[in-house]
Amino acid sequence: MRLYSLQGKLSLILAAAMTAGALLGVFLVLAIGNPWVAVPLGGAILLAVALWLGGLLSDPVTRLLRALEGAVASYRDSDFSFSLSATRRDEFGDLARLHNDLGQVLRDQRQHLVQRELLLDTVVQNTPVALVLVDLQERVAYANLASRHLFNEGRSLIGLDFAAVLRSCPPQLGEAMKSGEDALFSLELEGIEETFHLSQRGFRLQGRPHRLYLVRRMTRELSRQEVATWKKVIRVISHELNNSLAPISSMAHSGAELARRGDVERLPGVFATISERAKHLHFFIDGYASFAKLPVPAPERIGWEPFLDGLERQRAFRLTGKLPESEGWFDRTQIEQVLINLLKNAHEAGGPADGVEMEIMRLGSDLRIEVRDRGTGMSEQVLANALLPFYSTKRSGTGLGLALAREIVEAHGGRITLANRDGGGLRVTLNLPQPARIGG
Repeated sequence: MRLYSLQGKLSLILAAAMTAGALLGVFLVLAIGNPWVAVPLGGAILLAVALWLGGLLSDPVTRLLRALEGAVASYRDSDFSFSLSATRRDEFGDLARLHNDLGQVLRDQRQHLVQRELLLDTVVQNTPVALVLVDLQERVAYANLASRHLFNEGRSLIGLDFAAVLRSCPPQLGEAMKSGEDALFSLELEGIEETFHLSQRGFRLQGRPHRLYLVRRMTRELSRQEVATWKKVIRVISHELNNSLAPISSMAHSGAELARRGDVERLPGVFATISERAKHLHFFIDGYASFAKLPVPAPERIGWEPFLDGLERQRAFRLTGKLPESEGWFDRTQIEQVLINLLKNAHEAGGPADGVEMEIMRLGSDLRIEVRDRGTGMSEQVLANALLPFYSTKRSGTGLGLALAREIVEAHGGRITLANRDGGGLRVTLNLPQPARIGG
């Protein structure tokens, strides 16, 4: 126990008081000679001394509590500059020093947060992405410089009614904002058509609902992607044309030489090779034409048994699970083309033929169709690029099969995903939205 601790001080004072009380009692008895008078008198004197000592001991406690009350009030008001005197060498001094250390930590953290907020605000204000934060009353709570130029001719947006701001903007911008979904849209700015991507999200800020709008100018990026895509298309087409035209040219020359010599017996073989390469070239060009001229889906009611019977006549598969009780609703020809292509890929994946499976299920408002195999699966890089046009890992592939499947599924308002299976193989999933009630 420390000598200067609060407990030590109280122990010393109590021992001194007891000693003084005993000595005072003996002194009064000896001085007065009558214990009936001496004892009450000594008690009164000791009570007065005890009250004085109690006040003396409680005074620093009271002052410290008042100081702590003021410090807590200042912390509540985000003022961390309040410090306490820490000259005492007891528990009160330790408490004051801990309070001062806490205040220093809070001051350092607030300074760090201020610097981070300043950095974040500088980045957000100067980013080319237009950012607008709107509260529940459709009032603009925050807007950066890009949003001011896009929505309000460079003027501040803070506090304005965002709906009123949109009414003064081009209709394409207002319609995209009101859709409630991410979207691509185009505007004519200063005589130049610009393409933008809109992303919007709702979230709670300080317990209150807000909505964040992000509008990114995509024209330059899309132009770069368009040029890169065209270059890739030209490379693929050039490769395929050369692979077909070179042997056709060679066979035509050989056929002409054989005809000049009168060697007509070998001419059928030459013509067969020319026909085979021309057919391959026709198939290749037809695939590109189909991808570029995909018609708008014409959904209809689909009975599962005749639809699956038609598929099985073209590509074998094993049906798993129970078929949905309700009929399907999609473009029969287009979805059949997608599934035939997926089943073809599944059979070419390197797994057993009886490992090719299909499952059809109804999940909420979506129809899910899965095609699974037990082949080699795909690497992460191939999975990331497999749905892109002109991407293929096959030597004779056009890179249009899965891209066409994606185009058809998305034209139905759905989505297609690829994933490797546990134990090997690939799972391709189609999610097609279905109406609440299928009409006749």
